[in-house]
Amino acid sequence: MDWILSLFVLVALEAVLGIDNLLYIAIESSRVKLADRRRVQRVGIIGAVVMRIILLLLLVQLIAVLQAPFFSFNWEGVISGEFSGHSVIAMVGGAFLTYTAVKEVWHMLAGDLHLDDSLEVSKSPRSAISAIILMNLVFSFDSVLTAVALTDSMSVMVISILISGAIMLALADRVSEFLKKNRAYEVLGLFILLLVGIMLLTEGGHLAHLTLFGGEVHALNKTTFYFAVTVLILIDLVQSRYQKRLDQSS
Repeated sequence: MDWILSLFVLVALEAVLGIDNLLYIAIESSRVKLADRRRVQRVGIIGAVVMRIILLLLLVQLIAVLQAPFFSFNWEGVISGEFSGHSVIAMVGGAFLTYTAVKEVWHMLAGDLHLDDSLEVSKSPRSAISAIILMNLVFSFDSVLTAVALTDSMSVMVISILISGAIMLALADRVSEFLKKNRAYEVLGLFILLLVGIMLLTEGGHLAHLTLFGGEVHALNKTTFYFAVTVLILIDLVQSRYQKRLDQSS
């Protein structure tokens, strides 16, 4: 019975972490032509599941290596840290997510709305699929480490990854369609991704014992993160409802 409980916990964990992943997949696939979007989503998710299983197999063998510092520096009074493979992956992934979210928000403010699906867009299907797979590895790194800590059954870990992949395949189209029909929520999704990027950056800095100008970098608490996301969603829902009432009364 222990393996059933472990499987349930792992699937629930993958589902929670998969929300951020689905947002990124929906936004990334929206940058390719309409005819290629479903293929990009499906190939990206399937490729990400395969890569996650490979990552799991590698982590079981290399977990001690990835946790051990391999590079350190100390600029007295300015910056210092000891970087491990885990901290570098978290920081690089966080920096990429932060850059992506800021770039897309800037495009929106500049008027790049992609309202006409017949127009040329900036992403090729291959580059979008590659970005989805690589970003999925960053998202899944902590979940794989947690899976290794929760159970020593490789079959349970693999099954949880396959189930989470099936859930993502089932929901990817719905998330994309929702964002397409409610384009204002794309802004909400981008700011959630921005928060995820900041969380990964702070987590990587914490793992590296990074200090900036004498101050230690602390990881953004998961509870604080989910509270901030909840507040963002509530603000967006209340504002949308209030705007509709104003439009009806005018």
